[in-house]
Amino acid sequence: MSKVLIIGGSRGIGAEAVRLFRNAGHEVVFTYHKSELDADALRQETGATPVRCDVKYSDSVRIAVDKVVSVLGQIDVLICNAAIADFSLINEIKESRWEEIIDTDLNGVFYCVRYVLPSMISRKSGCIITVGSMWGQVGSSCEVAYSAAKAGVIGLTKALAKEVGPSGIRVNCVSPGMIDTDMNASVDEASVKAIAEDTPLCRTGSPGEVAKTMLFLASDDASFITGQVIGVNGGLII
Repeated sequence: MSKVLIIGGSRGIGAEAVRLFRNAGHEVVFTYHKSELDADALRQETGATPVRCDVKYSDSVRIAVDKVVSVLGQIDVLICNAAIADFSLINEIKESRWEEIIDTDLNGVFYCVRYVLPSMISRKSGCIITVGSMWGQVGSSCEVAYSAAKAGVIGLTKALAKEVGPSGIRVNCVSPGMIDTDMNASVDEASVKAIAEDTPLCRTGSPGEVAKTMLFLASDDASFITGQVIGVNGGLII
């Protein structure tokens, strides 16, 4: 069984990943930022260990990774799931908000990889899963910051897979479509309905469907898969 670190694991897709990996028998530590009550409830439910971390800051990630290693001993699987979004015109978004989204969604992945990777390289083994978005693949009007950050995550994933493949480390990106999460709860019902109607499978997705893709990518069944962007979007982006 693997030792798994899930970044941004207290709610939504991350929480479902915590449940799924724990149910599969893996040891799991997950990070949270502000959702302390949710994190504690998930700890009681699953037995996974929560660690507070603000991925916008390198030092916060470094301290969190040290704590995780003290609990798990090592990290076999890193899942970079923490993200925020904003819906606004590019000439209306504040620069501070732009920076916060890029720092969280893109730089946060870099920091997590930077502190976890050396041990994986020394062992010549490991699996890194990033979480992109279909908007990182095709762009979304009024979500330029989020789309740019997620496009960066996809580029990071592909480049990193080439860089660390010789060390036996696999790096893949899960790219969700419209998923029923708190992040998308602010999207109005008409827009969600329109997206569902445009989706070949005619519905939105669940956090569990994304988490199951993560579990597969972390397994030996995916041992020859790296550098890929796996869309979990019902066929909306092909």
